[in-house]
Amino acid sequence: MDTHSPEADEDLARARAGEPSAFAALVRANQGSVYSLALRMLGSKEAAADLAQDVFLQLHLNLQTIESGAHVAFWLRRVVTHRAIDKLRQRPRFEIASIDDEPEIAAVAAPSDPLLQRHLQALVAELPSAARAVVVLRYQEDLDPLEIARTLDMPVNTVKSHLKRSLSALRERLGTTSPA
Repeated sequence: MDTHSPEADEDLARARAGEPSAFAALVRANQGSVYSLALRMLGSKEAAADLAQDVFLQLHLNLQTIESGAHVAFWLRRVVTHRAIDKLRQRPRFEIASIDDEPEIAAVAAPSDPLLQRHLQALVAELPSAARAVVVLRYQEDLDPLEIARTLDMPVNTVKSHLKRSLSALRERLGTTSPA
């Protein structure tokens, strides 16, 4: 989502002027990243698709506040993570799901160990919502702690604390449990 091009600036300007094809170009340029981030946060294809649709609707309603093509990517990432955290807070703490409902992650290379990959996804899904957002932004979106702090409106030291505690917890859980 953080690729910036002169075309993005042009599409934004045309979308602000009310040109539907320009807004469609903005959506196409960002839909994979928005959906993938939502899927990683929520763990459900349906919830991720719904969230992505809501986020793009909000983008359309807020086009006049977006400063540039680069700002579009930042704005989308920020809205997706905040909305996903809100949705996660509304969910019951634990859900029972069929193994057949296991989500596939978009835009990820085939893992070398699918059982370990699935187990790690399940462990990340158990993290508290803010910690999960930090881990997903760090390791899916490849953002540094400063960018994560800006995206989530939290101090950099809080981001670093979430990363340190989350990684320690994941390492501990991986060391004490085995993939099912």
